[in-house]
Amino acid sequence: MRLLFTLLLLFRLLLGNAQTSVSSPDSTIQVAVTGGKTLMISAQYRGTDILKPSEIGLSIRQVNANWNFGKTSIQEKDEKIFPPVPEKRKEIRDHYRQLNIQFKSKISLQIRVYNDGFAYRFASTRKDSITIEREIARYTLPDHTMFYGPPVNKRPDVDIFHTSFEEPYLITPTDSVSADLLFFSPVMVGYPNGVKAVLTESDLEDYPGTFFKFNNAELLEGVNAPYPLGFKMNPGEFPQEVVTRRADFIARTKGNRTFPWRVFMLSEKDAQLPSNDLVYRLGAPSRVTDTQWIRPGKGTDEWIIGINLFNVPFKPGVNTATYKFYIDFAKRFGFQRIMMDAGWSESTDLFKINPDINMDEISTYAKQQGISLSMWTLALTLSRQLEPALKQFKKWGVDFIMTDFMDRDDQKMVNFYHKIAKACAAEKIMVMFHGASKPAGFSRTWPNAITREGVLGSEYNIWSEKAHPGHDLLLPFIRMTSGPMDYEPGILDNATKKTFRPISEKVMSMGTRMHQAAMFIVFESPIQLFSGNPSQGLLEPAFMELLGSIPTVWDETFVRDGKVGEYIVTARKKGNDFYVAGMTNWNGRTVEVDFSFLDEGNYDALVALDGLNADRYPSDYVIAKQTINKESKINFTMAMGGGFLVVLKKK
Repeated sequence: MRLLFTLLLLFRLLLGNAQTSVSSPDSTIQVAVTGGKTLMISAQYRGTDILKPSEIGLSIRQVNANWNFGKTSIQEKDEKIFPPVPEKRKEIRDHYRQLNIQFKSKISLQIRVYNDGFAYRFASTRKDSITIEREIARYTLPDHTMFYGPPVNKRPDVDIFHTSFEEPYLITPTDSVSADLLFFSPVMVGYPNGVKAVLTESDLEDYPGTFFKFNNAELLEGVNAPYPLGFKMNPGEFPQEVVTRRADFIARTKGNRTFPWRVFMLSEKDAQLPSNDLVYRLGAPSRVTDTQWIRPGKGTDEWIIGINLFNVPFKPGVNTATYKFYIDFAKRFGFQRIMMDAGWSESTDLFKINPDINMDEISTYAKQQGISLSMWTLALTLSRQLEPALKQFKKWGVDFIMTDFMDRDDQKMVNFYHKIAKACAAEKIMVMFHGASKPAGFSRTWPNAITREGVLGSEYNIWSEKAHPGHDLLLPFIRMTSGPMDYEPGILDNATKKTFRPISEKVMSMGTRMHQAAMFIVFESPIQLFSGNPSQGLLEPAFMELLGSIPTVWDETFVRDGKVGEYIVTARKKGNDFYVAGMTNWNGRTVEVDFSFLDEGNYDALVALDGLNADRYPSDYVIAKQTINKESKINFTMAMGGGFLVVLKKK
């Protein structure tokens, strides 16, 4: 019998239909791979099937698919990463086991398994360039799973791969998801026993980003935008290049390279997800050698409120007086910069400056006040005028720019992100992409690409009811796991579900003032843009001083409690001080915070809470002082759509 088994095993190996596996350092995650005619992967987490046997692979035009195993090896590494911009923490442990499988087609597979997730990617060692026809990712899920994903809203004049990556989440059992829907990542899968998996990617370069669709109740399939071949200009206030014709392949690229990581972040408790930095660990190391000039911090942005100031001795608008007012506001409350958003120049020419603006005067005044300038740009215009525009920005003292309206992540657009980040780094300018896909490890590779949109945030209050507290409580668990997000919190006109109206230039937010304030701690963005009305802020100096005291990068992050879509309590450390914030959906609730994470000694705590009447008048809040130490356990009550925050300064 033993001889028969040995012969069968030998025969299987000769056919190339081999199987191997790798587990996480703590053995809680197991990933198995089977080779042969097809390449199959499966995964378990603490006994839960995350993936049933699922087909993966690359279809390369110049290569005959051959998934027979060649050489295999397993290595374990336990190293530390020290991010130049600490989004979650200043020291990241990078501890994993990696399975390496060589195939006979000069293609290899790498599988990294951590204690909080796993990832795989393909690599090629071919000498010549290659054409990737498609990537195969057919994930077979167990029965009775839930799906959380943002579906693309198909625009009438372009194909479905054009999207601003800003949509509400669909939450539904997987067996009820329409096969007609296409989702951008990250997405989440919930398992019957409460385990969650967030699916996304990292180290995306010279390759299209990944969408997902369901082929049936259990089969979640990765989809990549085909390579763009033809374009046209969509006219309007913000002209945009859109694709009119696509190829029958997804990428043309060099043959000797690695491909993006396919990432699965795993947790048995929801609260473990927001502090997961697996995507960052998998990003390519920094290509910016000197990072001392990168300056995280807070800024103002005038676009959401439509510059509808009051109690000022000038006519507000896109003009010199307004921007000097914003500079004074930033200076007073401890912000580091102001954003000059769309309108400071013609969108199609960065050198045709609005005649109501004197850039030399604004630049000189900002330097005198110690405030940096930030500038909005249209992506198409920035690409065309890149080198002279960046040099002009430097002369004005601009250290941060936004570029907007990409709305794609096919191979050409992904390469655009890298091109802009590289050019900005050369001029020591930080950059943020709006109308863009999720970061996918980009901020590790280009730490000057300090934040990114790819999120349905505050601006949606102008024209919709989509940015509600329930939506806000999905973001830390799903979107934020893929990297920093520019939500632009801080709206000061706050409304209940009943009283909210989307009104341009009189913009309000759903939920309480403390819900907005808590975002500055809960939502990660090394540059946080305050979107509220400064005229209102000047009437509430204690509140604005509180916001001004909150850092935007962190030594450590502890998510104390939370449930997807319902509530979260986040604690962060900076130096000797701690910052704690909570947010809830439309259900008011009381949460107990155990402060045992504090260091020894007493802390002077500034505590900001929903006011007694915040359930009807959401701008109602109270700020109080108390002493807190690591023995403290305190109940915090949040109104409907409410929140709280605590700033703890070491005595």
